Amino acid sequence: MVGDGPYLISDLDRRGQRRSFTERYDPSLKTMIPVRPYARLAPNPVDDAGLLSFATFSWLTPVMVRGYQHTLTVDTLPPLSLYDSSDTNAKRFRILWDEEVERMGPEKASLGRVVWKFQRTRVLMDIVVNILCIIMAAIGPTVIIHQILQQTESVSRKVWIGVGLCAALFTTEFTKVLFWALAWAINYRTAIRLKVAVSTLVFENLVSFKMLTHISVGEVLNILSSDSYSLFEAALFCPLPATIPILMAVCAVYAFFILGPTALIGISVYLLFIPIQMFLAKLNSAFRRSAISVTDKRVQTMNEFLTCIKLIKMYAWEKSFTNTIRGIRKKERKLLEKAGFVQSGNSALAPIASTMAIVLTFTCHILLRRKLTAPVAFSVIAMFNVMKFSIAILPFSVKAAAEANVSLRRMKKILIAKSPPSYITQPEDPDTVLLLANATLTWEQETSRKSGLKKMQNQKKHFVKKQRPEAYNLSPSAQGAPDEEERHDSPKSVLHNISFVVRKGKILGICGNVGSGKSSLIAALLGQMQLQQGIVAVNGTLAYVSQQAWIFHGNVRENILFGEKYDHQRYQHAVRVCALQEDLSSLPYGDLTEIGERGLNLSGGQRQRISLARAIYSNHEIYLLDDPLSAVDAHVGKHVFEECIKKALRGKTVVLVTHQLQFLESCDEVILLEDGEICEKGTHKELMEERGRYAKLIHNLRGLQFKDPEHMYDAAAVEALKESPFERNEDAVLAPGDEKREGKESETESEFVDIKVPPHQLIQTESPREGTVTWKTYHTYIKASGGYLLSLFVVSFFLLMIGSSAFSSWWLGVWLDKGSQMKCGPHSNMSTCEVGMVLADSELRVYQWVYPGSMVSILVFGITKGFMFTKTTLMASSSLHDRVFDKILESPMSFFDRTPTGRLMNRFSKDMDELDVRLPFHAENFLQQFFMVLFILLILAAVFPAVLLVLAILAVGFLILLRVFHRGIQELKKVENISRSPWFSHITSSMQGLGTIHAYNRREDCVSKFKMLNDENCSHLLYFNCALRWFALRMDVLMNIVTFIVALLVTLSFSSISASSKGLSLSYIIQEQDSFTHSPDVH
Repeated sequence: MVGDGPYLISDLDRRGQRRSFTERYDPSLKTMIPVRPYARLAPNPVDDAGLLSFATFSWLTPVMVRGYQHTLTVDTLPPLSLYDSSDTNAKRFRILWDEEVERMGPEKASLGRVVWKFQRTRVLMDIVVNILCIIMAAIGPTVIIHQILQQTESVSRKVWIGVGLCAALFTTEFTKVLFWALAWAINYRTAIRLKVAVSTLVFENLVSFKMLTHISVGEVLNILSSDSYSLFEAALFCPLPATIPILMAVCAVYAFFILGPTALIGISVYLLFIPIQMFLAKLNSAFRRSAISVTDKRVQTMNEFLTCIKLIKMYAWEKSFTNTIRGIRKKERKLLEKAGFVQSGNSALAPIASTMAIVLTFTCHILLRRKLTAPVAFSVIAMFNVMKFSIAILPFSVKAAAEANVSLRRMKKILIAKSPPSYITQPEDPDTVLLLANATLTWEQETSRKSGLKKMQNQKKHFVKKQRPEAYNLSPSAQGAPDEEERHDSPKSVLHNISFVVRKGKILGICGNVGSGKSSLIAALLGQMQLQQGIVAVNGTLAYVSQQAWIFHGNVRENILFGEKYDHQRYQHAVRVCALQEDLSSLPYGDLTEIGERGLNLSGGQRQRISLARAIYSNHEIYLLDDPLSAVDAHVGKHVFEECIKKALRGKTVVLVTHQLQFLESCDEVILLEDGEICEKGTHKELMEERGRYAKLIHNLRGLQFKDPEHMYDAAAVEALKESPFERNEDAVLAPGDEKREGKESETESEFVDIKVPPHQLIQTESPREGTVTWKTYHTYIKASGGYLLSLFVVSFFLLMIGSSAFSSWWLGVWLDKGSQMKCGPHSNMSTCEVGMVLADSELRVYQWVYPGSMVSILVFGITKGFMFTKTTLMASSSLHDRVFDKILESPMSFFDRTPTGRLMNRFSKDMDELDVRLPFHAENFLQQFFMVLFILLILAAVFPAVLLVLAILAVGFLILLRVFHRGIQELKKVENISRSPWFSHITSSMQGLGTIHAYNRREDCVSKFKMLNDENCSHLLYFNCALRWFALRMDVLMNIVTFIVALLVTLSFSSISASSKGLSLSYIIQEQDSFTHSPDVH
């Protein structure tokens, strides 16, 4: 079931005509071919799989064997199929979302409706397969088991009929297993497509902003990890309840047919539990919504903590941050606890509902003194146990739907948020490169934008007509603050009435005190602010050096090239003028040395010069330099200014923000800012003659040079203005013996290229052991949850709850046997004997009291289990959270240099979500299933000891399967976790460097890298989930064999075994088969 082709992304082809059915579903139709032995063209084996291979996950067998034999890595796993890739699915989802927004408007547009349209064909196909599975599941207990039990009670029984019925039971059960596996195979690919499409769309939308003001990085990480996974789970589980009405109808009709009207009591119990589950799901959704907002806050605080770790450690602020994070975690835990109680109650409803339905049905049936025989009783029990599937699947579906609903709301907020329209215009005069005319700008979104649009358009027309420098030479008095009324209506402006013109090839120097608006002016030219009035015009491509250099994880060369092609001469020139040659020589692998995230293993000056080299190499027309010399030494600053800004950028337009006032003498024009307004403007000479504030600043600087030894930097720089020879500069910057470095440029470069660079110099990959679950892992978790005694105490409640359910069926069997003996006598003919009113006799009063008592006990144990289990698991996750946080807090700085933030954030966002929510949910269901299987095996062993021999033989096959699966699944989970870390790192890095990414127009590169990392992680997630089903299917086949053998034993057994024992064992083996097959919880 492959679905739409990789390049045909909508129902319309490139010519605008609607594609035919065959064109749209050609890959899917090819998958319908049962066996495709010669199709081996696609890089991903699933694309070449025939129907049998696709349904049985046989295409995954080579991967599982390879995982068992060798260690799996990212390179050894097949890439994600083109049909499932981010690019293909995001394009298709974008078309559907745009259509929805166009039709309904941004506010009324429903993301849920778009999700449905995106996957409806596959979901409908899945429902059809599920219906076939349910029909097969219902035929076994409703028809065949009833016939087998009646056949065993018949006097004239024929062996071949009994064997034929057993074969029919095996066939229906095997077909059910096959359809169930096919449904999951379709679902997994549907879910992965939805996940990649929505996460890519959200990321593309976020990267379209030049600055993130409406959302925190922590929230972004949470949405792209936890929320996209919630949608993945919703696509898996939400189609499953569609089959419940059919199952209910089939079972209700047949139960009524063989038992009578009292069967409706049990059906009513099931129907009553469905709205209860829906209510609990709504409650859970409300608690989860509250918890997620607190989780966002915790993840954001954690992100800030890791980003500023050097500062925190230097100022010894660890205790303060620890208290903050623990406080948020405490709040989060309280909300998670409430959601956990509700979720646990929802999980316990399946065994409770089935036991209540069976107990109430038979209690009423007996009290009404109606006829009841063992074949009828246990056929109905088998039927009710199959119906338990409807209640068992609902917690998964309802939980997934509730969480997806919360996630869709959060994602919709991002998708409807549009980046503000660009206010940057093009100046008419070709010589004018930068133009600001009466520009008033703010950081906040303007509330009454529409009303101001006409005004702005009129201003633009007026100003663009007369672009003469004199027109903008407004005096400071004319550049006052806006009127009081205007200020009241619009947000507080940061830059007021800014007017200046920069011609081509000129250098504009900007100075001013801290907070005067220098960086805001650069942001205004980059289009990051909100324009309230006036115009901002830019003509040419921009290169931007931010005040805090943005360095991404990669080597030095990658940071300088920034997606450009490598040109040896141009690259060497950029390195030389930015005084990076000596730094690169001192690095272990030259310019191929790996840099930690945010350049953690570089000095501030090195980071700044790499950022400057990136700008030089880009060879753009306009250079916006935001205090690039603040972090460099005096002689290096002198060299960079002379060689880089004055010589290398000759002919380019430069806007230089600086605190080093001595460099302003070389600028063509100087602007002094104060409180967001232009205080003085002109050439250095003009401003000195005016003897205003600028002149005063320069005099103060020159006075300090001779009084304060701290200002040696400035002294060296002023000296540099008097001396023009370049040789002196070379001596200052380069190491001794490197005077002829220019002639040796190619040599130096070849030295960097020829060195064999190891793949992971600084950032260490997660070790293979990090994904392995050993007994030590379980020991750590049990200790964190309160120790072995408490854990055993909690697990004992699972034993008691499931034991009560098994006991009720066993007790009914004993009661039926007792009743038949009293009515018919021990040696009477069982075929003519009818167990009727005798079950309600006073002599059997103890049976009448104990049987409903089992129902009460399952309720009591179920509630206690839910409360205890939730408390214990949350204690464990909180304890582990605190321990991991303390370990990170105590780690030296070298640990943070080597470990990407994405990997650490992965632990505190996605991994914590697994510990808080997913692990308890799956563990609870697993324990319930485990004890159910245990009791079933005990009953089987008691009735048919020969079954133990069969189980021992099959156990060999099970152990071989388990060994291959266990190793393979751990390898796949490890690879999935490892591939998630660079994905996290890229998201964090991109959100922090949006200004630089937009300035260099590298948005597409950033999105492409996200898609590549997203595809890599999602392919591993898909393989991991498919591996779970690969194992589950093979286990189901083994269980089918056991079912067949038990059915044969019942058919061929001696009359010494009571009818109720046969019925009990047959109904329970079917239940065990269902607990393996229908459990979505194979984790």
